[in-house]
Amino acid sequence: MNATDVHPWTAEAADRVRFGIETAPFVPWPVLRAFGQAVDDLGFDSLWLPDHPMAIGSATWTHLAALAAVTQRVRLGPLVACVPYANPAITARAIADVDAISGGRAVLGLGSGDMPWEFAQLGIAWHPARERQATLEEALQIIHPLLRGETVTAAGERLRVAGAALMPPPVQQPYIPILVAGGGEQTTLRFAARYADASNLGAVSWAGGAFTPDDAQRKQAVLDARCTEEGRPPTAVMRSGLLAAFLADDGAAAQAKFAGLPPELAAFFEQLPVVGTAQEGLSRVQAMLAAGMRYVIFIVMPGDEETLRILAEQILPAVA
Repeated sequence: MNATDVHPWTAEAADRVRFGIETAPFVPWPVLRAFGQAVDDLGFDSLWLPDHPMAIGSATWTHLAALAAVTQRVRLGPLVACVPYANPAITARAIADVDAISGGRAVLGLGSGDMPWEFAQLGIAWHPARERQATLEEALQIIHPLLRGETVTAAGERLRVAGAALMPPPVQQPYIPILVAGGGEQTTLRFAARYADASNLGAVSWAGGAFTPDDAQRKQAVLDARCTEEGRPPTAVMRSGLLAAFLADDGAAAQAKFAGLPPELAAFFEQLPVVGTAQEGLSRVQAMLAAGMRYVIFIVMPGDEETLRILAEQILPAVA
């Protein structure tokens, strides 16, 4: 594909709004399996897991592969794979394996990292943002061609591969799409324009800092300009937004769900949470769509099938 082509998954955004779900595998496997199958059955487009092996007690790829084997339709990926945690060729191999197990349903989300304490636990240096962004770009320069079937040799300042190739290759055609998360106007949005098929923003410091609709619109205008600079149509990069959903048929019950979070997790979500009934959820989604988003990913706690049901039965039909 050349720079002006649009991945089929991205192109669907022109026709309809879609929803994805992110959850964390810190529950027993039978609970996560049932939750993933509910996401699949209820018509969501994607299911994502964070890449925080110390924070959530999962190597991420293990559970993504397991979910690939027990679902039928939903797309699967990390939101997002932290590039300093693995050689980029290993990351590309891992997502290619998830793609094969799922029959071509993988999406690769990538980011530069957002938990310095986890870096310390893993023995990985926590560098300033500029350095982490440079590492992200070097990883994209390797992963991007690998997912297109190319053999890659790269000798960057931070990351290196020599004759790397994915054999067997991914099964998805024309390639596994890439999502780049974050809203840095000088770096991250340029990376999304150059390498990605989707971007992701949220009202939280670690997901782009799009705290208001004006923030989201400004960042999307920057992304439009970056796409033009790269010779790509702005429609080549799907715009996705992030929310954390705690919904119930009764507002008090929804508040109780949110109140049950560990305080550090509630603080980590910053302004992402939408807590209440379907109407509160719909209002937040409509605001995101008005700001130009075409894809909304909801963080939903594992086991909270009630929130999944409200999203699928009351909110998705109202906007799709």
